[in-house]
Amino acid sequence: MRPLIFILLLFSFFSSFAQERFTISGYFRDISSGENLIGATLTLKGNSRGVNSNQYGFFSLTLPKGNYQLMASYVGYLPQVIDLPLYKDTVFNISMISGRNLSEEVIVTARKRDNNVKVAQMGKISLPIDQIKSIPAFLGEVDILKAIQLIPGVRNAGEGSAGFYVRGGGPDQNLILLDDAVVYNSGHLFGFFSVFNADAIKNVTLIKGGMPAQYGGRLSSVLDVAMKEGNNQKMEVDGGLGLIASRLSIQGPLKKNKASFIVSGRRTYIDALIKPFIGKSSQFHGSGYYFYDLNAKVNYIFSQKNRLYLSGYFGRDVFDFRNSTQSLEFKIPWGNSTGTLRWNHVFNKKLFLNTTAVYNDYNFYFSGAQNNFKIKIASGIRDLSLKQDYDYYPFSQHKIKFGFNYTWHRFTPSVVSGNQDSVQFRPNNAQIKFAHEEGIYIQDNWDISKKLSINAGIRASYFMQVGPNKIYTTDENGNRIDSIVFGKGKKVKSYGGLEPRLTVRYALNDNNSVKASVTRNLQYIHLVSNAGTTLPTDVWVPSTYLVKPQLSWLYAAGYFRNFHNNMFETSLELYYKSMQNQIEYKEGFTPSTIDDTENSFTFGKGWSYGAELFIHKVKGKFTGWLGYTLSYTWRKFPELNFGNKFPAKYDRRHDLSLVAMYELNDKWKFGATFVFGTGNAATLPQRFYIIGGVLTQEYSAINQYRLPSYHRLDLSATLTPKRNYRRKVKREWVFSVFNAYSRKNPFFIYFDQTGSPYTGDLKIQAKQVSIFPILPSVTYNLKF
Repeated sequence: MRPLIFILLLFSFFSSFAQERFTISGYFRDISSGENLIGATLTLKGNSRGVNSNQYGFFSLTLPKGNYQLMASYVGYLPQVIDLPLYKDTVFNISMISGRNLSEEVIVTARKRDNNVKVAQMGKISLPIDQIKSIPAFLGEVDILKAIQLIPGVRNAGEGSAGFYVRGGGPDQNLILLDDAVVYNSGHLFGFFSVFNADAIKNVTLIKGGMPAQYGGRLSSVLDVAMKEGNNQKMEVDGGLGLIASRLSIQGPLKKNKASFIVSGRRTYIDALIKPFIGKSSQFHGSGYYFYDLNAKVNYIFSQKNRLYLSGYFGRDVFDFRNSTQSLEFKIPWGNSTGTLRWNHVFNKKLFLNTTAVYNDYNFYFSGAQNNFKIKIASGIRDLSLKQDYDYYPFSQHKIKFGFNYTWHRFTPSVVSGNQDSVQFRPNNAQIKFAHEEGIYIQDNWDISKKLSINAGIRASYFMQVGPNKIYTTDENGNRIDSIVFGKGKKVKSYGGLEPRLTVRYALNDNNSVKASVTRNLQYIHLVSNAGTTLPTDVWVPSTYLVKPQLSWLYAAGYFRNFHNNMFETSLELYYKSMQNQIEYKEGFTPSTIDDTENSFTFGKGWSYGAELFIHKVKGKFTGWLGYTLSYTWRKFPELNFGNKFPAKYDRRHDLSLVAMYELNDKWKFGATFVFGTGNAATLPQRFYIIGGVLTQEYSAINQYRLPSYHRLDLSATLTPKRNYRRKVKREWVFSVFNAYSRKNPFFIYFDQTGSPYTGDLKIQAKQVSIFPILPSVTYNLKF
């Protein structure tokens, strides 16, 4: 890595003699909180040349010497015109004024949005947290994952679930990051809520196509979530009280303009709400469920060149069940823990470095007891990671990014133990597995001309499973008869490959452009799931001597156009994705904690293709978007469905989302969302036989049937009473209605049997289960 840095610096030194140039560099920041602004834009007024701030708000722009007018802009902030005589290298920070306290007309008429047309990146959507909070929320709980499900190309995993699928990929093919830490389980309440507390979040970025080379390890998408840094100007306290949960956030300066912190917590009180209904006399006394989250972050600015961040997340779900009549009880806690340490260093006006160390742990635990019998099951994954990312700005036409990352993985499968009285049970569980994962990359965002720009990069990745490990051979009954032993740290199996990434943009004029991209991705770890959503019982497994890495090629092309002075941003994208080494369970699979799960896998291929339409109104009192997706997703496995192709369980032909937000005045804001989707693919019984007096079912081909179509309307209204500036308290009431017309959307289908074949009155009827009727909610928020 050091030789590469030296070459780039040398290149910069000699190029400076070609023409006298100088550099302006610094940070974009919010003037009231000191927060760095991600993706803010600095451009030459009347010219398309410019630069966007990186993930930490840093920018660098090199120009020939002279006098310039620069335009600084950021969504939701008042634009600034900067007169700059550039006759020497200049370092200064740009403080932006938020539009929350300014009139809407000032903001929407002054700022210019043209990244939709002029940036080479495809399939990238950035959602400020304030916009997400304006979308109607399920039971009043603002949910990042439900918000991105309203974007074309992204679909949900089912009724109420926080899981999501992108362009035909599975739930494990999404790289979900929280301050650079991978989040392996993104759902609370068995997937109905996400783990992200919106009060602690600053920005959300989804990349569903043309994935930059800095990201790796997943096939379908990147969801990059950035936590707030904490207000370094003044103390702030935010709180909220909802139907099922309450929240509290505290942030402020440790040293004004130098150091700040934020601590944010959230907890449900479902257990407290149901407690009156299961008193001491109830057989279910002691049962309950709750979840909680804790986010914390602290940062310190040592100088203009050095800054340190330390952030962490801890979240848990706890489900207890007791039945005194049957002497039965069990407890199921599960959750994520992450810790991220980051150091920002500016080498010089053109070279920025971020070094990140991450600790990551996800675990699931089950303990149950009945009479004298006790059982325990544990599974999880633990990571230790180190990475460096360099941003290099040689000229205004180039932004080069390069770096490396390393991760040590520890995979714990479902490990079982138990006892009955004094007898201990310790079966031959599946083994704990260990692996190393590494990657190195370089990419260049190059504006070749006013019309043509490219984003080209390449990533080299490597994965190695290491010991201790045993590979068993078994007889026809599955009994272990021999093994190959690998010592600690010894290579069991390794994989690697190159992952090229290329995106090209050609501008037809100032308001129209066409783009195309191709990306190759490798994925070395996999989520083993026997359900349609990400449940806590799902298990992450590595690539091994038997399980090969997943591989995909994604091709995309699109037409992008802005209308009416950038009031409307529109796009039409076409894509095709091929996927190899896809994993499913073999037919007749029965879960086992003794046999290694990978022995129950079967491998095949998949492909998906479709079109996505996005119309986004970004200016005025009335804003929102329309998204529509037409898509096909197929799978083909030699050992499933007689080798014939079949629709994936998350295949959805039509998917429509309509999001509307309207600001009536300073007191009232309204929001509405409408979603429609083709029903989920399903495998159902299609014939019934009576054999030997036993009712026997014959199932259809895999996913041959469709459940009824899904559609729903959600509404919200936000009341902000007049602020009492003496008390410095801002109050807010949020009224929301989920499923406003009480559509009975299918959760699952079952077959009900009545009568008997012996009496001739046997009836079998398919019945639909729906779990969410109309659900009104009220949330009260305070900020002071």
